[in-house]
Amino acid sequence: MESLRKIESWPVPHAAAAVVRGADGAVLGAHGPQEHVFPLASVTKLLTSYAVLVAVEEGVFELDDPAGPEGSTVRHLLAHTSGLAFDEHKVMAEPGNRRLYSNAGFDVLARTLEQAAGIEFGRYAAEAVFQPLGMHATLINTAHRTPAGAGGLSTVADLTRFAAELQSPKLLDPGTLRAATREVAFPGASGVLPGFGHRRPNDWGLGFEIRDGKAPHWTGTTNSAATFGHFGQSGTFLWVDPEAGVACVALTDLDFGPWAAEVWPVLSDAVLAELRG
Repeated sequence: MESLRKIESWPVPHAAAAVVRGADGAVLGAHGPQEHVFPLASVTKLLTSYAVLVAVEEGVFELDDPAGPEGSTVRHLLAHTSGLAFDEHKVMAEPGNRRLYSNAGFDVLARTLEQAAGIEFGRYAAEAVFQPLGMHATLINTAHRTPAGAGGLSTVADLTRFAAELQSPKLLDPGTLRAATREVAFPGASGVLPGFGHRRPNDWGLGFEIRDGKAPHWTGTTNSAATFGHFGQSGTFLWVDPEAGVACVALTDLDFGPWAAEVWPVLSDAVLAELRG
């Protein structure tokens, strides 16, 4: 796809991108080093969330089991409404009241899964998600300060397989995935969308940010309101637009900043325009 060549002008040491069709998981276009391993930062949360949802379906625990601060559940942690602070285990609000984006919450989530399953989280994620999808270069770096929230390492080639799964699930019941990505968890909760300011509401599913009417946003201006996904501080993103029937992955190794807020939406709009002809 010609639109993906836009990453050549990005002010980053390395960049790679791909577009994946939802109907059959076909890679419609790819540009840049597809096998280069990049730090995912918060795109890791998509992988963690998927592993948690698999665990729920396997009966390891339930979404409404207690986890985290008093009154919080697995569901609250996935939806960033547990009340935990961004990067420390400090309670800032009652569960369910505010959308407090929390790396700490995702580490609590991982520990909760470990205790329930009796398996280290990185191993569980590998066995439940990475290995079945053929994501052989993907792992959770347990040495990272917040492994389950931001410690993932992967390639665009691996994430195209994950993007295909997000559009046509084999590891999850389609109803489970739809609820996690299309239904707002704790509707009306407001909070900060990292890098873009306060949003009322700041809609989120179960681990997946839901675009809805947020503006400005890291996806394109022509992405549908149903678009879901995540971006990472390491200059990474993955979005799925169910109405367009495609997903887009872009990985870099330059921290998120004004450069990303400027070029990411341009790329996304160009991809969608090229697909629509």
